[in-house]
Amino acid sequence: MFGALVLVAAMGWLLLALHAPAYSQEPLLPHSETNDGQVGLLQDADVRARLTNPTNSASTSAPVEARSEIAVWEDALRARLKQLFAAIPEIPASAGKAVSVVFRETAQSGSGPAFLIFCGLIGIALIAELSYEKTRTGPENPVRAVFSILLFAFAAAIFFFVINWPPPARVTLLVYILALIGYKLGSIMFGIVVPAKLQTYARVILILAAFACATVTLAAQLGMAPAIADAIAYVFAATILAVALAALWAASKLRQPHKAALTFFMVAVWLLWCLQLRGLFWICLYVLVLPPTLHAVGRMATSPSAQTSALRKVLIARGARAVVIVLAAAWLAIVWRMTPQGLGHANPIFTALFYGLLKSVVVLLAADLCWHLAKAWIDGVLVATGDAVAVTPAEKARRARYRTLLPILKNALAVMIAVMTLLIVLAQLGVEVAPLIAGAGVFGVALGFGSQTLVKDIISGVFYMFDDAFRVGEYIQAKNYKGTVEGFSLRSVRLRHHRGPVFTVPFGELGAVQNMSRDWGVVKFRISVSHAADVEKVRKLTKKIGATMLDDPELAPLFIEPLKMKGIEEFTDYGMVLSFGMTLQPSPMQSFIRRRANLLLREEFMANGIDFATPSVQVEAEGRADAAAAATSLRANQLKAVGPTP
Repeated sequence: MFGALVLVAAMGWLLLALHAPAYSQEPLLPHSETNDGQVGLLQDADVRARLTNPTNSASTSAPVEARSEIAVWEDALRARLKQLFAAIPEIPASAGKAVSVVFRETAQSGSGPAFLIFCGLIGIALIAELSYEKTRTGPENPVRAVFSILLFAFAAAIFFFVINWPPPARVTLLVYILALIGYKLGSIMFGIVVPAKLQTYARVILILAAFACATVTLAAQLGMAPAIADAIAYVFAATILAVALAALWAASKLRQPHKAALTFFMVAVWLLWCLQLRGLFWICLYVLVLPPTLHAVGRMATSPSAQTSALRKVLIARGARAVVIVLAAAWLAIVWRMTPQGLGHANPIFTALFYGLLKSVVVLLAADLCWHLAKAWIDGVLVATGDAVAVTPAEKARRARYRTLLPILKNALAVMIAVMTLLIVLAQLGVEVAPLIAGAGVFGVALGFGSQTLVKDIISGVFYMFDDAFRVGEYIQAKNYKGTVEGFSLRSVRLRHHRGPVFTVPFGELGAVQNMSRDWGVVKFRISVSHAADVEKVRKLTKKIGATMLDDPELAPLFIEPLKMKGIEEFTDYGMVLSFGMTLQPSPMQSFIRRRANLLLREEFMANGIDFATPSVQVEAEGRADAAAAATSLRANQLKAVGPTP
């Protein structure tokens, strides 16, 4: 609602501002009057004295040249307003005279009344447009509406250029037909942006703006004085302001403070236009017009491409908005150049800053477009590589490589674009960037000496990436850290332990990296059985278990070589140590497969009489009775030696 209100409020001023500057200058005097004035000046005593004594003339005119730019602008504005107020009462008489001139000259040429000529031409064009409308099927959309208007313009152009119209009516017809086409195009845009409650106000503003632009454009052709043309433009601008304020207070759902603030801003924009402050007027007008316009342009640009890729959507939406902003900045530069008498033009610093800001806007738009294109491409590749269903191992490795390097590339691009944009913007604003670059080099050297650990981490990370030591999703172990690689930064890697904790390890602390997720992995384990166990039988049972595990559809894709018994590793005091092994694909399922193999081996061993090794201790019991008798005899002898107890 707010965007629609400001767009309705500003559209009329936008159209009038494109035409009013042509009448902002004083009318030129005829050639004979100019010569008579120059002769009169030469006969003036003061002028002859200044010409004969240029030194005194320069010293005398110095105070005049010393007048401030604001004072000169204030004098010109005061004179202009005086002419406008004097011309407003003459508008009806001047307009009636212009209309009578057109009707009289058209009647004298034998072409009939001008009004009938205009109505006939418009009627023919409308018939062509309505004929096309009847042949259309399907829902309404802006593209078809624009094509219908183009058909109307084409039909009007054919009949306009084929028939030899009288000179007064020729220009009048052309200008008002263009105004009508502009009204129809504006109605399409307002139909998209403006809510239904404001449609009536929007159409009234469009009618007033189109008629005002056509009338002001024809003022000189119809014999109106420039001051009267300016007065007509001011009257229509005030009327448009009144209609916009009525729409704001009658149909808007904004709160009272917002309505009051918006009213003040709209009146301020209108006053800037009246005071000939063209630069400020256009800037404030952009504040009103650009946000809803960019929103509408982005919506219209992305609506036909709903099924296209994200990269194309970003290119269309951001590109369309960038084109609108660049055109707005270019027009602001043209207005600035075409009004050399405005405030700030005499100050070279202000002028350079103004053009620098406009160029900076273009640079920022280019940087924004490049960044969003790169971001959309990287995000699209990351999303595509995340789906690893039914892919070959080589393709899976390539996708893992993308998921590892693209986030780092994204961060590096963000930093590079930001730094380059900042330097270019500063250069456009007049700042010397060479000392900044040199200072950055010195600062970088100082930073390198002061933070050697940080530099070590970053450089180590770069070499880890070049060596392709690990990728996102792989399980690695480095020193006391192990886990699945979840992501990177410029100086560290993030590892997720299989029990849950997350380790953030600087690259400089990794050292040698053990990657457990590349190519293949051999799982080995040992089982102790008794000395009496049948080793050949154990081998056959192990082979049977390996075949059983290969028949499992969930586990079979993970096997490269099945479970096998390697042989007897050693003999111990309690039994034999048998070694088993299998070659598997690198995956988190290796521990599960090993535990499953242990369970199956236990069941088969128990079912086939294969005993596991059990630690045992033999205790010899021979001579226990003799020792007890000797102990009893020794005790008796000791009691005799002591004697009886008293």
